[in-house]
Parts: sequence; C-alpha cells; structure tokens
Amino acid sequence: MSQKKAIIIGAGPAGLTAAYELLKRTNILPIVLEKSTYMGGISRTINYKGNRIDIGGHRFFSKSDRVMQWWHEILPIQNLENSISIKYQQKTRTLDATTGPNPESVDNVMLVRSRKSRIYFNRTFFDYPLKINSDTLKKMGLIQTIRIGTSYAKSVLFPIKKEENLEQFFINRFGKTLYKTFFKSYTEKVWGIPCNKISAEWGAQRIKGLSIAKTIKHFTKQIFTKKTSDISQKNIETSLIEQFLYPKFGPGQMWEVVAKKIIDMGGIIKTNILVDKIFHQNNKITEIAAYNYTTKMHEDFKADFVFSTMPVKDLMNAFQSNVPCEVKKVSDGLLYRDFITVGILAKKLNIQEKKKELLEDNWIYVQEPDVLVGRIQIFNNWSPYMVANPNTIWIGLEYFCYENDELWQKSDQELIRLAKTEIEKLGIINQENILDAVVIKMEKTYPAYFGTYDKFDVIKNFTDKFENLFLIGRNGMHKYNNQDHSMLTAMTAVDNIIQGTTNKSNIWSVNTEQEYHESK
Repeated sequence: MSQKKAIIIGAGPAGLTAAYELLKRTNILPIVLEKSTYMGGISRTINYKGNRIDIGGHRFFSKSDRVMQWWHEILPIQNLENSISIKYQQKTRTLDATTGPNPESVDNVMLVRSRKSRIYFNRTFFDYPLKINSDTLKKMGLIQTIRIGTSYAKSVLFPIKKEENLEQFFINRFGKTLYKTFFKSYTEKVWGIPCNKISAEWGAQRIKGLSIAKTIKHFTKQIFTKKTSDISQKNIETSLIEQFLYPKFGPGQMWEVVAKKIIDMGGIIKTNILVDKIFHQNNKITEIAAYNYTTKMHEDFKADFVFSTMPVKDLMNAFQSNVPCEVKKVSDGLLYRDFITVGILAKKLNIQEKKKELLEDNWIYVQEPDVLVGRIQIFNNWSPYMVANPNTIWIGLEYFCYENDELWQKSDQELIRLAKTEIEKLGIINQENILDAVVIKMEKTYPAYFGTYDKFDVIKNFTDKFENLFLIGRNGMHKYNNQDHSMLTAMTAVDNIIQGTTNKSNIWSVNTEQEYHESK
C-alpha cells in the first residue's frame, strides 16, 4: 500500500505545525505548497540589510501548555542564570531556563522579553492597558477623569443588553468616554469603517476578558504580590502579561527552523507555487492543482488529506465544481484588511524618557486622528539582534488599508515620504536623523468581521462535509487568531485524523474559551 499524502496549503504557523505533527505522530507524508518564498506566513521575518522586520509583532506567549512546550522543543529558552528563573508547566514536567543557551554565542534560542505597550494620544504616552494611577490621572486631567469615571459607572449600571456591534462591546466594558478617547480612532484605522459597523464577535474573539474592572484588579494585585517567575502567567489576562518569549532573530526564525526539521524528517515543502484548482468527489477532496511560478507549469497532487490555510475566498474560487450559489455569494462577500509596514532606520529618537535614548515600548498604538499610521513597533525592543547596528533605532510604522485603496496603490517612495512626514509630525523622529527606509506590503492580513461574515456558517457547513478537508489557521478559518491559536487548530486537526473522527467542531472551537482571548 502506498504512503498516504496530506496536501497542506500554506507554510504559515498552522500549515507548518500540521506538517511537523503529521511527521512526528503518523506515517502520512505532508506536502506543503507555499505561494511565496518565505516560511511563516504573516509570522515571517523580513531581513533588510541586516535589519529585521516583524510583520505585525508576534509575542510568543500562550495559555496553552501544548503550544509552549512545542515552541520550547524547537527553540530552547535562553540562559537566565544571572536573572530570574523562568518556568512553565507541561503536565508534571517543569522546564527551567537557567540551563538554557547563551544568545551571544547561539543563534537558535528564545529570548525572554519584557512587554510594554503604550497609547500615543494628544502627543502624550499612556500605558496600555491603562493603569489607574496618579500619572494617568495627571495626564488626562481632572475634568476628563471625572467624565471617564461617570461614563464607566453608567455602563456598569445601565449596560447595553444586546451587544450587536463593536462600539457597544467597548462601551459596555469601558464606558463611552474612555472608548472614544482610547479605542475608537485606532480601531477604525485598523478596519477602515466605524466601530458600529463591525460585529461584536470581533471583541469576543480578541478582548473578551479585559475591562476596567479586570485592569484595576490586576494592578492592585501587583502591589501586594511578589513578581512571578512563571512564564505561563496563567492567572493573568493575555493583554496584561509582563513578559513573553521571542526568537533571537524574530518570529520567522521559528518557522524557518521548523521548515528545516520538516524537510530533514522527510516532508516536502514547495515554494513559489499557487494552488488554483481543487477537485472533489463523494465528499472528499481527490486532487489539487497548483501553478508553479518557477517552471511556469501546473503540477497535480493526489490528496488523501487536505489542510487549507489559504483565504477562504480563494479556496472557494479554486473549487472546480458543485459550489452552491449561496456559498459562493457569501465567499465573494468576505473582506480582508491589508497591511503595510514602513521600516525606518534612524540615528536617534526625538523623544527621550528616563534619560535613555531608546523608548522601552514594543508597540505604540497611535490614537491620533491627524495621521494615517496606526501603530509603531520598535524592533530594538523585541530583540536587540533585530538591528544590524545597535547604535541605531529601527522602527516600523504600520498602516492598514484595502488592496484597492489609494494608500496601497502608492509607490514605495511615496509611502516612505508619508512615513517620514508622519513620524516627524508626531514628534518622534526628525527627518534629518533618518538613515534608510523600506516598504513591506502584506495582503489579507486581517480577516474582517463585516461584509458577509455574519453568514459564514453557510461556508463552514459546506466545507465540513468534506471528510478529508481541514480548514485551519487565521485565513483558513476566517478567524482573527493569533499564531498559537492557529497552531492549535492544526494540532487538533491531526488529532482528529489519528482518532478517525470527521467531526470538525473541536477545530472551530479553538480560541472560543475566554482564557485564550487577546487584546488589541
């Protein structure tokens, strides 16, 4: 009997996790088909003249022991013998970072990084999530503080009973005044439409566990609690964690190492190849056809199992027959938000705090309506090894748009000019201190919770009928998952194959439990 084959569409976290799990736990041969030349999907790392760009920022943190253990097996945690001991539990096993490798001499290693994110509003930094302390109150002023408190009290006493949109979701948890001050502008930059046009399900997916009450409780507890040495931080909302793991050379390093392991174990990874035809019969996918950009020819792949991480809209367009009109209509109406990063290399920042030349932030959320930039990353703070020259500042200005937007259509030079103008306008870097810049565009980064999303079950019910088809990952499921959630969908799909079940409900339920929710 010939070896069974699994065709895996996409080499992002979900696709590569599926391939690795199949090789470790089954006799099924994974064949990964990736349309680009990169590993990691949106978790890739771009190397520009030795300066590395993380597209969107990827903290390696999960409430799932299974994922944390998986990451640790691929890249061990750095040696922290001169600092605190970092531990997490995998069943009864404790992994201690004090015996880990030294990142100064070893490349394949996970760093332990401190987390700091802030909001930039009225040209002032506010902690994110907001800390209810004297500094915050001083920056907001007495009148605004009273307004926020009154508004929040009203939301507690008279909540909106039926949350139908994201605006109502925010107001119920933070009050209308705080929502308008710190959430509205950034969120609408990300999605390009008003918050009252976005499904409340987005909030349930990303920030269900966070509220003013939870934030106050967390920071009050901090005052009386000794600092934890447990990297799992199980009892802390994901948005409030204080440390996370991060590969020495960015998230793409993790997936490049995984890809090499897959090949060494006998798996197949083909790049520069686009899946454009899917054939099925009797509720099973039978064959995949893909166009190879290198050979300029189509290749056919027989399939015993298929894992799809490609955008659902593209998947439905690839089906060659028997797609019901209603399914096609919903698929065609799915929307995606696209992403542009402008990397800027500078001599120095125009802002200094604590007499330090570098701000301590990983992310800065730009809640300023007079600029288009939505978020700023400081790559030096993700990992010092992301920067070729440690005496320079390497940042990423992040823009959100659609592929048919004027912003997306701008040339690289136009985008660089825009970024330089905005970073100076914000008072963060003067243009004369900018040394270099580069533009990275990433399509279909964020599956949208509007358009025809409210009818997505029509697609789900159709695809679930195919016994050997598993939709996994962010775009594969049209769910705003983090990479750990995407990995868990792949692991769960492999579990199902091993157990012989065709019920996909446990895959779709990943990231619906409150402890997995993330804040943005």
